[in-house]
Amino acid sequence: MDKRTILAIILSMMVIFIYNLYFVPRQVPKRQLNPAQKTAPAAEKGNYSTPASGADQELTSTPSNPAPYRIQAEAPSAGEDIIIDTPLYIALFSPQGGALKSFKLKQYRQTIKKDSPYIEMVSVQEGMPQPLTLTFPESTVDIPGNLAFEADHKEIKLTGPKQSQSLVFSRTFPGQIKIDKIITFYSDQYAFDLDVRVFNLSPQPINQNAGLAWYQYVDPKAETDRYGHEGPVVYAAENVDRQNVKKLDTARSLGPNVAWGGFETKYFLVAMIPQNPSLTSLSMSRDDRNLVSVGLKGPKDLITRGDSASFRYTLYLGPKDYNILKAQGAGLENAIDFGSWLKWLAMPLLFILKFLNRYVHNYGIAIIILTTLIKIAFWPLGNKSYKSMKEMQKLQPKLRELQEKYKDDRARLSQETMAVYKSHKINPLGGCLPILIQIPVFFGLYKALLYAIELRHSPFIWWIQDLSAKDPYYISPIIMGATMFLQQRMAPPAGDPTQQKIMMWMPIIFTFLFVNFPSGLVIYWLFNNIISIGQQYYINKRSA
Repeated sequence: MDKRTILAIILSMMVIFIYNLYFVPRQVPKRQLNPAQKTAPAAEKGNYSTPASGADQELTSTPSNPAPYRIQAEAPSAGEDIIIDTPLYIALFSPQGGALKSFKLKQYRQTIKKDSPYIEMVSVQEGMPQPLTLTFPESTVDIPGNLAFEADHKEIKLTGPKQSQSLVFSRTFPGQIKIDKIITFYSDQYAFDLDVRVFNLSPQPINQNAGLAWYQYVDPKAETDRYGHEGPVVYAAENVDRQNVKKLDTARSLGPNVAWGGFETKYFLVAMIPQNPSLTSLSMSRDDRNLVSVGLKGPKDLITRGDSASFRYTLYLGPKDYNILKAQGAGLENAIDFGSWLKWLAMPLLFILKFLNRYVHNYGIAIIILTTLIKIAFWPLGNKSYKSMKEMQKLQPKLRELQEKYKDDRARLSQETMAVYKSHKINPLGGCLPILIQIPVFFGLYKALLYAIELRHSPFIWWIQDLSAKDPYYISPIIMGATMFLQQRMAPPAGDPTQQKIMMWMPIIFTFLFVNFPSGLVIYWLFNNIISIGQQYYINKRSA
């Protein structure tokens, strides 16, 4: 390879690693919460009650501004949990606030072992508020989140296709208000619907606003995937906002126009989807126990005497599978971090990869086939690149003569070098441009393989049993480094001795860079090198 080709490869790889180490997604404009909003998550430590803004102020009782009324918090009661069992998940709901205690995905396990526990989407410690706690901020009747509800079912089991059933939590406060929390589950969906109905039993109108919160404990000592994000995620104003948990020292707010918000890991997503995104805002915070809170708040409803209002949400707790997320119709597919520019390349490549897997039933083999197809598509450009490098190799003696002759005159050396290129009809960029054209495709496939849940726990051969994890024995990165060394030996030597020394270290450097990459990415790069070696050998033999 000539030095321009080498430079192109080095620069492209630098972009990859700098992007993953230091790139911070563009943030949606944020504003600080007002003091009343800031104290809301902290109030959950004790009685789970969330003070409504202005609830302690003296207000005049009028139809448009009814007097506030605060229902006292209750001591936790030992009610029987409600079990929801579907083909996709098994969930536990508590009558205490109708909150979610556990949500396990039956199709996904924590490790590659067959008896490994299911993926658990809920993570809170004892004494912490539970996810999907319902509160009524800035409402006439302020209801704490830990009130005991009565449930109409002890267990719901869905087994057949396209089945659905509702679980109703109810609580009545005579002369004040009645709350129904209706949750509808579906046998073939990770999403379920939440409908909060508020009935006004008082003699005067009331203003009510239902707020929904997701709580997640984040262990600061737990190992994290450097290529994935674990923390709050929001899709607002058609932009994805990912908040670093360690930097969430003060409460933050986004909105309105919040399409969804929740909590994510690299491969799984919790998303709360409001009925009215244009009127919905979101707040997020982290307390001193490392409990992350993400809450949605929509518009107030004025409920006249004897009437009711409904606050609707859709909840998604499941994998970051593009097709499943896209089917929700709320923009959840944007939670997959393909990148704003590269997703138009990453998505088609992922689609082709999944298509190939339907026939070969092995994503490792599908990656090899896809790599081969990409090389075939760029075969003419590759030929042109290798031919240009071969021609450049023939000119090396002449160029070295010029370097020696004009070593003290850089301008004259450049002029004479270009004259040699022109006389031999050689484009000095001929070996570089074809490779640069292929770089966006590499980035797109890089993103697709890095974040595709399809590769999670997918085996390839023998020692590689998880294409989303690094090679446990570092065999494939070492072989990849060897192929780079062979490519280097086949390429024209660099004219500059310093460049030659640098090139000697390149296979070793790249091997160390790739040792912690997901094995699926290493397999792609390895077989790309192997095919390139064959193509380069073919061109060298023809040009001999």
